[in-house]
Amino acid sequence: MTTNTKHTQSTRSTQHDAAGPTVLVTAATGKTGRRVARVLTEHGALVRAGSRSGSTPFDWESPATWGPALDGADAAYVAYYPDLAAPGAAEALTAFGELAVAHGVERVTLLSGRGEPEAVAAEEALRATGVGLTVVRAAFFAQNFDEGLLAEGVAAGTIAFPAGDTAEPFIDADDLADVIVATLLQEEHAGLVHEVTGPRVLTFAEVAAELSRAAGHEVVYVPMEEAEFARMLGEFGLPEPEAVWLAGLFTTLLDGHNASVTDGVKRVLGREPRDFSAYAERAFGAAAGAAGAAGRA
Repeated sequence: MTTNTKHTQSTRSTQHDAAGPTVLVTAATGKTGRRVARVLTEHGALVRAGSRSGSTPFDWESPATWGPALDGADAAYVAYYPDLAAPGAAEALTAFGELAVAHGVERVTLLSGRGEPEAVAAEEALRATGVGLTVVRAAFFAQNFDEGLLAEGVAAGTIAFPAGDTAEPFIDADDLADVIVATLLQEEHAGLVHEVTGPRVLTFAEVAAELSRAAGHEVVYVPMEEAEFARMLGEFGLPEPEAVWLAGLFTTLLDGHNASVTDGVKRVLGREPRDFSAYAERAFGAAAGAAGAAGRA
């Protein structure tokens, strides 16, 4: 075992010197994963893009894929699906962490949710395996409005969500990716927990106003009750137990306890996070401009 470990470390040292560390990126086709993979590549890392159908098979529902994906990796970015607060997450991360240690993975960055007690339990389960862990707890992603579950509604002019008048410090996923990459490549973040947010809090009604200005068409916020939102998710094809759980999670997260900003992005990156208005213009302004140009042609 000692001989194999030394051989692995020697091989990794040579690879690191030649081309940067090898990093497994889980959920590499998702909102954060594909951004993390891109930025890592720009920094000279060798990215192993883990996904269900990619060149590196990785599926949280198939533990047999975890070990091969970790083999030879120096570090790993862990984005657990469906959420760290989901039943079974702590057990899955314990198994994953033990495999990471067995394969000699030196550093793991875990994406977590801000203000999620169940997610903290999953964080602790992974930390208890002895893997070198950094945790990044993120606010609600701005990109949920153009890439996630709210995108279709926004395109149709409506944000239907169970948030009431609660404000949230939405974070730009590009900022989040930059933070995650820094924690994977810089040793000083080992063992730390970073909470990252945008620079200001907005209600969903204020978000709708920002999106309206950027897109050039009206977007309105329609508050929903938890049960009503769960039924809507079911109508979109989500199994009832998952729809009920997800609606409950959003209601819990958007009860006001996260309605504050942190300096996490600045502490890690040395700059302020991007404002929501900049995200809105980037995501919706170009499309609105193109549509206007087409109309004038």
